[in-house]
Amino acid sequence: MIIFPNAKINIGLNVISRRPDGYHNIETVFYPIKINDALELIGADATSFRSAGLAIPGRVEDNLCLKGYELLRADFGLPPVSIYLYKHIPIGAGLGGGSADAAFFIRLVNDHFNLGLSDEQMTGYARRLGADCAFFIKNKPVFAQGIGDEFEPVDLDLSRYKIVLATPPVHVSTGEAYRGVKPAKPQTPLRELINLPVTDWKSEIKNDFEDPVFRNHPAIRGVKAALYDSGALYASMSGSGASVFGIFPAIPDLSHLENENEVFFL
Repeated sequence: MIIFPNAKINIGLNVISRRPDGYHNIETVFYPIKINDALELIGADATSFRSAGLAIPGRVEDNLCLKGYELLRADFGLPPVSIYLYKHIPIGAGLGGGSADAAFFIRLVNDHFNLGLSDEQMTGYARRLGADCAFFIKNKPVFAQGIGDEFEPVDLDLSRYKIVLATPPVHVSTGEAYRGVKPAKPQTPLRELINLPVTDWKSEIKNDFEDPVFRNHPAIRGVKAALYDSGALYASMSGSGASVFGIFPAIPDLSHLENENEVFFL
């Protein structure tokens, strides 16, 4: 069986406070976008994981798909499987690709073995793998708070617009991004601002990571400026970067960005 995990963007991101456990309370909106990996599961004599496409950093045994399978195997006595991942979603770009792979793999295992798990049960497993993994079980726009794992539905449909995402050849670590932010409660909650017309977002909705990340990585600032110069109604870095997306009324000409950045027209 094969499934196609998709990425997400963050529309707005406020870092509200530091928690006693070392994490931060945030508020953001997760919105799914059509940049996909491909993930396949087949029966095997021994469980294994292989990947192609973009190189995945870290140890194979730490991959979240494998960890998710071990959670389900322990509860359901599942047999060995081979996991194949074709990686296309940019890595370390604020798009949630690793989390998407883990959550979609839980869905894939549920279907392959007819486990009959509900969305709520699959969400419970996904939460054990990472803060935003659970979002990808239902894979619909949400307002997220807490550490990014508490969700409320958001009535948000951007299908009338063209979304363009550009990823410069820059890596931004989450730790680096958080070190540059001073947590503060916003004057107006994001859950209210997201209901404004998209044409008003530029002056109202912000990403707290942008200022410190832009100071260290001016190329990312340049991508955002280029999207606005090309007619974006709203542009923002996604998550802690390095990807930047723009929302346009029509498909723009971004040929000047494509030489140095990976550009997706969605």
